[in-house]
Amino acid sequence: MVAKENITGWSVQEIAEKVANDIFDGAYVNLGIGLPELVAGRIQDGKEVIFHTENGLLGMGKPAEPGKEDPELVNAGKKYVTAIPGAAYFHHADSFAMIRGGHIDICVLGAYQVSEEGDLANWSSGNPDDIPAVGGAMDLVAGVDTIFVITKFFTKSGKPKILKQCTYPLTGKNVVKTIYTDMAIIDVENKKLKVRELAPGVEFDFLQQNTDAKLYM
Repeated sequence: MVAKENITGWSVQEIAEKVANDIFDGAYVNLGIGLPELVAGRIQDGKEVIFHTENGLLGMGKPAEPGKEDPELVNAGKKYVTAIPGAAYFHHADSFAMIRGGHIDICVLGAYQVSEEGDLANWSSGNPDDIPAVGGAMDLVAGVDTIFVITKFFTKSGKPKILKQCTYPLTGKNVVKTIYTDMAIIDVENKKLKVRELAPGVEFDFLQQNTDAKLYM
């Protein structure tokens, strides 16, 4: 692998904005826990996006401002959120019926690993000491047609998250449409990874040298 010193790429807020820009007007969108939660605050003015959270809210707004939190209004990650006018609250089972019934247009998830064919691993590292945390991810990748992944290109230890094959337990096979990272935006097309946009200061050769997955421009 090639050292990544002095290559910062996009910030997490900039990555979230890239995701937000690709969400179409009028979409129903589920946001996963962690980095995906940032997307709710990056939707452009004038674009209507209806956010869904599987703990029972359709019409989730931006994160709550400090001091204005409602302790009964949280998302699936237990973060304080707001609700837009006309928002609806419902049972957890009804929320999953929406997911399994194909009523959500886009889901934005985090990832431990993504393979070159769009396989996703985001719920367990396979370590026997880890607590399994699949949540609703398997339902989401099975019930939602468009899956966006937002993640860092490298792990904290400097290893790539985009691989030829995932080594962690899979959430779903061939499910990811686009991977948004701090180094690049990569589309999965016909089980191939096509680099759509490189972050400032990042070159294609650097990406390819830091993953065993085959990349295309």
